[in-house]
Amino acid sequence: MTLIKPKLKQIVLGVIALAFVVQIGIVVFNSMNARQFTGVRLNDTNYEEVFFHNDAQSIDLAGMLFLPEGEGPFPGVVVIHGSGPSMRANGWYLTLTKHLQDSGIAVLLPDKRGSEKSGGDWRSADYEDLATDTLAALNFLRSESELPLSQIGIVGMSEGGKYSSLVATMDGNLDFIVNVVGSAVLPKEQLQFEENYNLQQMGIPPGISYVVALLSTAQIRYMREPEFWSKVSDFDPNFYWSQIKARSLVLYGEDDTNVPSRESERRLEALENPNIRVIVYEDSGHALEDPPSQGNSIFRSEALNEISRFVLMDSENNL
Repeated sequence: MTLIKPKLKQIVLGVIALAFVVQIGIVVFNSMNARQFTGVRLNDTNYEEVFFHNDAQSIDLAGMLFLPEGEGPFPGVVVIHGSGPSMRANGWYLTLTKHLQDSGIAVLLPDKRGSEKSGGDWRSADYEDLATDTLAALNFLRSESELPLSQIGIVGMSEGGKYSSLVATMDGNLDFIVNVVGSAVLPKEQLQFEENYNLQQMGIPPGISYVVALLSTAQIRYMREPEFWSKVSDFDPNFYWSQIKARSLVLYGEDDTNVPSRESERRLEALENPNIRVIVYEDSGHALEDPPSQGNSIFRSEALNEISRFVLMDSENNL
């Protein structure tokens, strides 16, 4: 018995060490193989800095308000950030917001809680907490008397798209929802998918990569970020998507290595909710970037145009 415990300890320590090595390897591999994209720069945009308050959780929030030319009324959009902190200079978000602004749409791009000029801490927040920030942003837009709105909705980006259906059910009065590459599988399933893919790209054979991914995902969920993953691991976005009555557009890239696009498409279509339309773009990944043969824009023009057309649609039009 005394011999078994030291061996078991060595095995556990070895597994933990392997998980750390895998994580480092994935980061190094991805950085070495990163493609360089072009996008809109912050200096090339025209916006107003705004401040508002999340009354539900007593958090002061800030953001950038992109107003189109003219007197309105305009459709209004609140963007929901993806995972991690937000940065105002992020070219992916700015490429989208400038396109919408130029298309005659008012856009509020908040600073995520705990980022830039917003208070709070996203690290200790679950999706229900983060959703209240978006509700506060929507209420701010609605309260602006000098900004006449013809309709109002949300554009969720990546993880923000994942819980955009939650925001919509909590608000109850949205005219439209756009989900940009937000997964429709459980967060723990998405993490396993992402880790497994990265390992295969590093040359680890399928099957073995799946087993190693189980170890690396366990290290992330139970050691690196236990507080966050204990709250969101089993979040099911489709529980909320099934209740959605607002017209909804969901966009995926077929080559996405972060989100299982086709499985997400399958689960959304299985809901048989006539208000949801799903489009999967070939030869694009998680950013819906240009196909390699067509350019290096961080956000392909077909997807941008699809979003602006959808937002500008009269709510009576068919999808």
